Amino acid sequence: MTAIEQTEAARPRGTRLPRRARRNQLLGAAQEVFVAQGYHAAAMDDIAERAGVSKPVLYQHFPGKLDLYLALLDQHCEALIQAVRNALASTTDNKQRVRATMDAYFAYVEDEGGAFRLVFESDLTNESAVRERVDKVTNECAEAICDVIAEDTGLSRAESMLLASGLGGLAQVVARAWLNSDRSVPRDEAVQLLASLAWRGIAGFPLHGSEQQQH
Repeated sequence: MTAIEQTEAARPRGTRLPRRARRNQLLGAAQEVFVAQGYHAAAMDDIAERAGVSKPVLYQHFPGKLDLYLALLDQHCEALIQAVRNALASTTDNKQRVRATMDAYFAYVEDEGGAFRLVFESDLTNESAVRERVDKVTNECAEAICDVIAEDTGLSRAESMLLASGLGGLAQVVARAWLNSDRSVPRDEAVQLLASLAWRGIAGFPLHGSEQQQH
């Protein structure tokens, strides 16, 4: 029994959820359906049934399937952006920053809800509103990494952004490959391998200012 089903079973009949709680419940049900079926195969009927509500209730919160999908994307794109920012802010040791950032991507793809598939493996990327959100998460994660590189190395913003995009892309692609390999390498080991590879590259750019020393 899913968490949604358990919640519904425990609730007395006739009990109405507050609007925010109902919205969250619907988003949870929609995520399960979209991850399992993809956007095109999913139907509002499926989502309403998974949530244990009528279609009119679903439409009160989300006018259409695309609105529901975009709400999920907004939620999960922001989650990754915040995770990367938190990782970068977690230490001033740049070697540990690299590891923490790599781990943020691994944690994101490992989340049991599979939300990363909506962001990085969407079957709706030809829709401009979806593409815009996918581009946003990629760009904002790179911008956060770029800020640290530019500050520490003295490289230009454009140069730092190229390096940041490389690190973010590396983390995302390898984390997904790791998950698709059925986690044949334990997560901590996989993160350390990737962090070592990334650090050996980025550490080649000395810290800005002769008085500073590289960690």
